[in-house]
Amino acid sequence: MRRRHVLTLAAAGAVAAACSPQEEPAPQGAAGTPPPKPGAGGLAFPAGFAWGASTSAYQVEGAAAEDGRGPSVWDTFSHQAGRTRGGDTGDVAADHYHRLYEDLDLMRDLGLKSYRFSISWSRVLPQGRGALNAKGLDFYHRLVDGLLARGIVPVATLFHWDTPQALQDEGGWEQRDCAQWFADYAQQMFYSLGDKVATWLTLNEPKTVVSLGYTTGIHAPGKQDHRAADVAGHHLLLAHGLAVRAFRGTGRKGAIGAALNLSPVYPADGSAGAARQAAALDVEENRRWLDPVLLGKYPDGWLAGQPANAPVRAAVRHGDEAVIGERSDLLAVQYYNPAFVTAQGGRVTKHPTTQASWLEVYPDGLFDLLTRIKRDYGDIPLTITENGMPTTNDVQDDDRIAFLRDHFAAAHRAIQAGVRLQGFHVWSLLDNFEWAEGYSQRWGLIRVDPATRDRRRKASAEWYRGVIARNGLDA
Repeated sequence: MRRRHVLTLAAAGAVAAACSPQEEPAPQGAAGTPPPKPGAGGLAFPAGFAWGASTSAYQVEGAAAEDGRGPSVWDTFSHQAGRTRGGDTGDVAADHYHRLYEDLDLMRDLGLKSYRFSISWSRVLPQGRGALNAKGLDFYHRLVDGLLARGIVPVATLFHWDTPQALQDEGGWEQRDCAQWFADYAQQMFYSLGDKVATWLTLNEPKTVVSLGYTTGIHAPGKQDHRAADVAGHHLLLAHGLAVRAFRGTGRKGAIGAALNLSPVYPADGSAGAARQAAALDVEENRRWLDPVLLGKYPDGWLAGQPANAPVRAAVRHGDEAVIGERSDLLAVQYYNPAFVTAQGGRVTKHPTTQASWLEVYPDGLFDLLTRIKRDYGDIPLTITENGMPTTNDVQDDDRIAFLRDHFAAAHRAIQAGVRLQGFHVWSLLDNFEWAEGYSQRWGLIRVDPATRDRRRKASAEWYRGVIARNGLDA
């Protein structure tokens, strides 16, 4: 019989008490001694802060055609010539599907309090709807049970870009029905796993799906149609609201919200023109997603400002915004980079970048973003579900340590300013399939050998282990 025990992010500090007596408990440190505290001048985080790491299904699981899993748009896309660097695919990825217990032990040894993962929609529903695939669902039962046994809070994301190909063949997110298909799938997951998973995220980065999947076409499904992109964006948000309503309807306990990637926008100079352009870009980068989810309406003038014949005008029906704005229990924030905009509307870079040239390193942007959310949208609980960087350094990744330290410090400042930040999940636990970049970028705390898939902790993992044990940063 499966265990019926639910842990939430808010309870992360007490999860050790939930370890199953049949499983090895998480170690407390050397000789069972209490973990060290931050040194004088260090930064202590609130008790119970949920230090974690994140992954997504297609990027780490592999086993793409095993145990009844159906193809997703990323299976199709990555197998098309020229779509990914080096022709890489997620067929094997980090082989997490076969190395589940090894990876669970790595999480335990790091001392993780929380693990944010995603469910492969087409692994549990090969056609996107219909009968559940028992073998696919069992993988997630084993994952969640393994997390709970090790005192780690499971945070489940329902959609991380991998739309079932069977649904894409019927129109995908351009088709309004897709929002209901998603809500039906979500409801099945709430009933199947909701006695053990108490923190749910509906969508991961709908903005990225719209901008890269439907506008530039460099991500799956590879479309280049701005008009269709806006329709898909609305249907994604509608799917979020319908899933939240489905969650409420199940009577399950816990919390649910969306995971939004957000970029604070700044004028590149002191001109009035740059200020106007920054305000306009802020609508597209942030408010277009935050306002519907948290306020139940699109930003003033956003829909009216679309061309008269824009399909999105007809896609937004009466009552949709109220559905999208169904009360969220938390907001998951994903922060990588700011945006600096000129009076002409162009974007400029003012700070160093990483191996990913788009990732401009600006930790102060995280503080600005978190405090802005509190100021403009109220005192909603927040958790950071992605923040990290790729580096060409292999195991001795001191640049990643510096990056994380500065972003942790920015998060601490936000907490001191009154932000209800409950956790911080580093992207990513493992080196993985980095979408169009294939395996050329390595974001993990854990090195995954590209040939053997053997694991090795990097310097950043050892450093992060100390942060978690101290619940803070040394001076």
